[in-house]
Amino acid sequence: MQGDTRVQPPTAVSTFTQLFSATPRGARLARRLVTNRMDVWGYAYGCDANETVTLVVAELAANAVRHGRVRGRSFRVRLVLCGDVVRVEVLDARVDRLPVRASEPDEGGRGLLLVEALSREWGVDLRPDGMHKTVWAEVPLSAACFIAQGSRQPV
Repeated sequence: MQGDTRVQPPTAVSTFTQLFSATPRGARLARRLVTNRMDVWGYAYGCDANETVTLVVAELAANAVRHGRVRGRSFRVRLVLCGDVVRVEVLDARVDRLPVRASEPDEGGRGLLLVEALSREWGVDLRPDGMHKTVWAEVPLSAACFIAQGSRQPV
């Protein structure tokens, strides 16, 4: 049996990366800039895709500030848009405190349950330097709210 020899159209990949202070203000700014970036990529303010990605970033950024903070160190948010999925990555400097999957959240521990519910997959990667961890989630997007007008295409 021969493989499919048809030419596949290329998939555009867009990225956004920003460092933030490991403070509540940094987490708020991360949420706002991600909402703006999703709008720039064509997922308008208020649409399900924009709000879902923003909520996942808000939860992971809040965890980076609350549980992943090391004095004098920032956290990084990275988005990778590839096709109909956004990979959200939040890197922080606290490798001794890893997020865990829990069936029963403790007091105030519902953020990762939200991340799990809103993403098709999520996990934690330890960096080879041993000084950072990345908590990531892959968020599927709804094509229904994409604005397909001239300059509003993903860049």
